[in-house]
Amino acid sequence: MTPPVLELESVSKHYGALRPLRIAELTLAAGEQVALIGLDQPAAEVLVNLITGGSLPDGGEVRIFGRSTAAISNSEEWLATLDRFGIVSDRAALLEALTTIQNLALPFTLEIEPPPDHIRRQAEAIAGEIRLDRSALDRRAGDLSAAARLRLRFARALAMNPLLLLLEHPSASLGRAEALQVGPDMRRAAEHRHLAALTLTADREFGAAIARRVLLLEPATGRLRRR
Repeated sequence: MTPPVLELESVSKHYGALRPLRIAELTLAAGEQVALIGLDQPAAEVLVNLITGGSLPDGGEVRIFGRSTAAISNSEEWLATLDRFGIVSDRAALLEALTTIQNLALPFTLEIEPPPDHIRRQAEAIAGEIRLDRSALDRRAGDLSAAARLRLRFARALAMNPLLLLLEHPSASLGRAEALQVGPDMRRAAEHRHLAALTLTADREFGAAIARRVLLLEPATGRLRRR
C-alpha cells in the first residue's frame, strides 16, 4: 500500500510567536490538493521548513512519503529528499534581470543565453501548463505583473518534477479577480500531473479555487476542521 505523501501528527514548534505552531493531525494523499487556512506568513514558513526537513518539530512527528523527517541523517540525504518538493514562495527568488524563458530553463541547463532550442521547447511547454501568456516569455521577470510572476514561480516549481507542491501565501500580492483566475489554473496543472499540493493561504476563496479540500486551523489547539 502506498503511504501518504505527507503526515503530521501532534506537531508543535516554537518560533518566537505568542504561541507555538500546532498541527494536531494532517494527512495528504498522492494527487490530493489541500488548502490550509489560519497560518500567517511566518508560521507558513515554519511549517514548510518542518515538512521539508529543514527543521524538526519540538513535539510530534512529520512523515514524508512514509518516513519521519527525524530519520534524515546527513546533508546529502536531506538534499535528495528536497528534490521531491516544488516550493512556490516569495523566498524562492526569481532572477529578475533574466527573461521568463531563461528562468524556466535554469532547472534544465546553465546554458541560457539563449537556451538551446530543445530546452526552450521544454520551458514553453511548462509555461503552457500554467497558462502563462506567450507574450511574457521573452520579457524580463522583473517587468511581469504580480499574477504572471506567480505563474512563473509555479511553472518553475513544476519544472523540477516534484511529488509534492508547497505554496506559501501565493495570492498575497494579487487582487481578488487575479487570484480567482490563477487558482483554478494552478489546480488543473497539479491535477494533470497527479501532484499532491498543500497551499497555505489566508484567502478562503482562493483556497477553494486551488484545492478540493479546504481546512481551517484552530491555532490554540492545532485542530483542523473542514470548511
